[in-house]
This record gives sequence, C-alpha cells and structure tokens, in this order.
Amino acid sequence: MEEELNSLKENLEKELKNCEKEADVLNVKSKYVGKKSRIMEILSSLKDMTVEDKRKYGSLINNTKKEMENIVNNFLESLNTQLKIDFDDTLDFDVNVGSMHPVTIVAKEVTDILKKMGFTIVSGPEMDNEFYNFEALNIPKDHPARDMQDTFYLDNSMLLRTHTSGVQVRAMEKYGAPLRICVPGRVFRNEDLDASHENTFFQLEGMVIDENISIENLIGVMQELLREVFHQDVLVRLRPGFFPFTEPSYELDCSCLICGGKGCPTCKNSGWIELIPGGMVHPNVLRAGGIDPEKYNGFAFGLGLTRLAMMKYKINDIRVLNSGDIRYLENFKIN
Repeated sequence: MEEELNSLKENLEKELKNCEKEADVLNVKSKYVGKKSRIMEILSSLKDMTVEDKRKYGSLINNTKKEMENIVNNFLESLNTQLKIDFDDTLDFDVNVGSMHPVTIVAKEVTDILKKMGFTIVSGPEMDNEFYNFEALNIPKDHPARDMQDTFYLDNSMLLRTHTSGVQVRAMEKYGAPLRICVPGRVFRNEDLDASHENTFFQLEGMVIDENISIENLIGVMQELLREVFHQDVLVRLRPGFFPFTEPSYELDCSCLICGGKGCPTCKNSGWIELIPGGMVHPNVLRAGGIDPEKYNGFAFGLGLTRLAMMKYKINDIRVLNSGDIRYLENFKIN
C-alpha cells in the first residue's frame, strides 16, 4: 500500500513537470486526484478493510491525497506566476502598442479577482449540443428558451450556446466535487438589436460546489466582486427569479452607473441594470454532473461581462462594442 501511494505521488510530480498551461495541470489533477482517480479508488476501498487495516492505512491514504492536492495547487500557483508578462520590461522601444477591447479588460479584471478567491478558469465549446446547453441544466423540452426565436440551431444538429452554463456539467463530470470554477466566454442569442441587446455578447459563469454552501456565500462573492471591479461600493438589490438550473433563484440588479439611477435607455429608464442572475444549483443539475446532491450543494451565477463593461466605462449602447471601430478602442490603450 505505502509503495503504491508513493508511486502515485512520484508519477504526479513527473507529469506536472511537463505541463506548460493551466489546462494541462487541470487534466493531470483530474487523472490523479479526480473522482475517478486511483487515489479515490483506494479511499473508497477503506470501507471494506478490516478494522486493523483501517487504523493502519486510513490516515496514510487521506494524508497522501491531501499532499497530492497540495502538489498540484502549488504547481498551478507557480505556473501562473511564471506566465505573467511585465510589458514595461519586455517592451524597451517606443512603439504604439495598440489597445484592448473594454470587454477584454473587464474579463481579465473579473477572472483575476475570482482567481484570488480560489476559482479556477475553465472553458467550453461555443458550438454545443442540446444535452449540455439545455437538458443537463434541467431545461425541459417545452421550455420557451428552447424556441427558435432565442437559439441559433445549426444544420449539423448542434447549436450556438446561449449561455456559458453548459460548462457547469462538463466541469462536474471532469473534476468532481468540491469545485470552484469560472467560465468566461462568448454566447449567442437570436435577439432584436437595441441599445442594451445584441445577438452575440460575453458572459462569465461562476459555480461553487461543496458541503454546506448557502445563498449568503453567493451574495458575499457578488458584493466583493462588484466592489473590486467598480472600485467603489455599488448599490445592489436582490429579487426572486426563476431559472430551471437553480432553486431558489435570484436576480441581482445593480444601480445604473451610466445615469446614476435616474433612468436612461440603457437601463430602460428604470435606474437598474439586470446584472447577475443566480441561485442554488438544482439537484437535477448536480445529478447530471455525477455529483450526489445528498452530500453536496452549491451556487451558480451568470455575470454579463458585456453589460459590466458598459457600466464600468459608461458606454450607453451595446452595439458600439461589436462595431469594430478602431477609433473607439483608442480610449482603452494599455498603460
């Protein structure tokens, strides 16, 4: 037993040395400490051991698993540090370095904030199937969101994802629980275009799965996130909502920073912007991801990165962001 456990740790460290990207590290983590890994099989076998063997090996197995998780986390932290680029050091000549899109800036800010809270960034396909986009998220066949006026269906029986929520189930299947992820990405809706609606925009999905998670944890994460993004305390309100993949569900609105809450076309003259829908993950979604809802629960939220960029930079028309006007982007040069 001890020899096998030591071998698992050694093999884990060897494979990590060949990892150059965060995604590579997560794949190794899934292989060695994920829910289908050998160490988890050994843990599961404890219940069938004799009392004497449980006393002999119980602590050893659990400590080995914790050591392996720490090895992965330390390597991931070290890798992220190495990948940071200091533009001041690398660019030692006078050149116009271009500009960044406001959504890109906000996405980087948000993911950096969430990473400090322990979230891992993951991604998923923009072209997806109905199972991950709908069925696994507890969205039944007759739900209005599945109608043609909302979703772009493709000739190959696939669709353009309508939200980043489909990555929830993919992540649960791959990494198991506990889990803390964020998923930035582009989504598509068959919308009528106006000052606050586009048919392609950017979202960020967030999800935490663990034992004894409550709605207070969700509210705390949201308040801290908005405070960091806007660099000020932001007036928010929480109201009941309905989403098939969360129960209970909520809508978190932010006071419109463009008009100061007075009312404008962007906030539909209400003074509020619908910013963060979320709630407690529905047990059916946990089951679809292979997680026992009797042991684990969690929360999920969807943050509109495009709307967040509009609020942060006082952009009053969403269509500007997809216009491709280089002159407009000059307002967002790298410092």
